[in-house]
Amino acid sequence: MTFPKMASFRTADALRQHAERLGLHLAVDDALVSGADSPLARPCVVKGRTLGNRWAILPMEGWDGTAEGLPSELTQRRWERFGASGAKLIWGGEAVAVRMDGRANPNQLVLTEAAMGGLSNLRKILMTKHRATTGSTEDLFIGLQLTHSGRFSRPYDKGRLEPKIAYHHPLLEKRYPLAEGHKPLTDMQVEDLIGDFVRAAVRAQALGFHFIDVKQCHGYLGHEFLSAVDRPGRYGGSLENRTRFLKEIVSGIRRDAPGLEIGVRISLFDRPPYQPGPNGVGEPVAWDGAYRWAFGGDPERVDVISWEEPLAFLKICQDLGIPFICVTAGSPYYNPHLQRPAMVPPSDGYLPPEDPLVGVIRHLDAVAHVKAENPDLILIGSGYSYLQEWLPAVAQAQVGQGRTDFVGLGRMVLSYPEMPLDVFSGHTVDRRKICRTFSECTSGPRNGLISGCFPLDPFYREHPDAARLKALSKKN
Repeated sequence: MTFPKMASFRTADALRQHAERLGLHLAVDDALVSGADSPLARPCVVKGRTLGNRWAILPMEGWDGTAEGLPSELTQRRWERFGASGAKLIWGGEAVAVRMDGRANPNQLVLTEAAMGGLSNLRKILMTKHRATTGSTEDLFIGLQLTHSGRFSRPYDKGRLEPKIAYHHPLLEKRYPLAEGHKPLTDMQVEDLIGDFVRAAVRAQALGFHFIDVKQCHGYLGHEFLSAVDRPGRYGGSLENRTRFLKEIVSGIRRDAPGLEIGVRISLFDRPPYQPGPNGVGEPVAWDGAYRWAFGGDPERVDVISWEEPLAFLKICQDLGIPFICVTAGSPYYNPHLQRPAMVPPSDGYLPPEDPLVGVIRHLDAVAHVKAENPDLILIGSGYSYLQEWLPAVAQAQVGQGRTDFVGLGRMVLSYPEMPLDVFSGHTVDRRKICRTFSECTSGPRNGLISGCFPLDPFYREHPDAARLKALSKKN
């Protein structure tokens, strides 16, 4: 299957018409507004703190730390670019494991006592660059995403999974086999892990971070608990039990780190695992009967979002005093087209089973639905990078129409960190830097290399791993 490239749409109306042909509606503005009049430049107040604009930097999992979980020069370079973006909400900046066995790769950062100096330096680098770029950090809000990779933990060997699971999953364990006799975490082990999250949050507060994000997305452990319908005991079965992991982490943080704000990044809906079909196009793994393990999915109609539990989850977050939610979907491991729409798949992925614009609009509509149901929640949207040249015009429309509060940038900021500043200043976006979703920032780590924008960032284009990745691509 082939789909029109985003660059082929010359006008906003042409893009809208294409969405209509897909049976969808896309809010996109005909012209960008620069300066203080732009909807994207409006301040936003979160718990009494004013954030200076509506751009956010999404947390990305780093593959360039040290074996001890400390930042490297490459990590510092990324954080400096986050600061240079001009975005006033740094949502996590980095997915940081709360303990060594929770890393998704052996070079992911870990918030141990020994790593505090390195993480403190990262924050200072970001703030220094941001102040130099924008003139002030008074309206900047910086957080840190705390995570345990659970089923997808590779803490010591890039090629070997060392999973910690919430429950046995009948399909994922065919694709990611477990050792014979492997058992889910016991309730006591879960309680120990909750303590690690709380201790990491205390350290984050001591380092000066304004908030932490308790990660509940992308198939990692926090997200897996939300679908643990078959798990016995205190952390499975009912939604009350399946959200206990989050609730007890929040309770511990309130006790031990009073004043530290808490956010949640949530995969608001999910689907079964996908795999390449005979022609390389993604298709769901065959399964007879109801599929019960997709949080936010309808067990009988897996392509439909079932809103009952996601909305109940958000009500729990509000009851916990969590003021803002970063919305995402699915998992980069088993259904990446749902999580990050792209034309080109990563090396271990599949060709898109739908026009990637469908996936983008699914993200946008989900956030808008939540905003309509929960107007007091501050929402951060995801899935924008595939829009490429049209990202600013769609972002402006989403914020201007009240469909989201913040627009999150992930892959795009790797190649084009200055995009928010260019939009504010009225400059034409630099097409040479726009992320084209080639997925090499994912293919690199999937093959044991570092992550970076090899096609568009001159620094990574000249890095030795660029040549290695190209050789691997030719071989495959």
